[in-house]
Amino acid sequence: MFTNAKRQEERIGRSGTPRRQYLQELVTKFQSPNATDESKEQIAANLANFAYDPYNYVYLRELNVLELFLDCITEPNERLVEFGAGGVCNACADPENGRVVVRCGGIPLVVQCLSSPVRNTVNYALAALYYLLCCEGEGEGDIKGEILRDEVVDLIRRYADAGGEVQISFRNLAWALLDNHVNKKSN
Repeated sequence: MFTNAKRQEERIGRSGTPRRQYLQELVTKFQSPNATDESKEQIAANLANFAYDPYNYVYLRELNVLELFLDCITEPNERLVEFGAGGVCNACADPENGRVVVRCGGIPLVVQCLSSPVRNTVNYALAALYYLLCCEGEGEGDIKGEILRDEVVDLIRRYADAGGEVQISFRNLAWALLDNHVNKKSN
């Protein structure tokens, strides 16, 4: 559920941990040299869940959580890749977060997630690319050109046309991306 400052204050009470501090604690635990793969997975999943709420967007940028999600995508651990892609997807609903992902070189990382063996990772990648295509702004370079390369569009088309072989969500996300960003371009 989305939150606001008043609701957040009610939830934490007088002795609770403020959201920014809590997120900082999660990031610190994730980056600890003593963190196990299992604890990193749990922390990345928690951070990805916080990434969907606009109340947290500023904190995610201040604490470099978007960069942490991108780092997760580069890990050999498929669960970290999944949660990193999920965090990017959730956060990129905000164009400012999307621009951070673009500036940090996140587009190729998200594109590589389209080939993941983990279904959630592919779903997150499709949705994140859709959001990233909506955040093009001054000084951001050619986001559409970077995402809508022929080989990427071909892969997205395969998901859109796959029939019963893939989840319906793959097809729906792929078709939405194609209809709103590729087919309009060619008309």
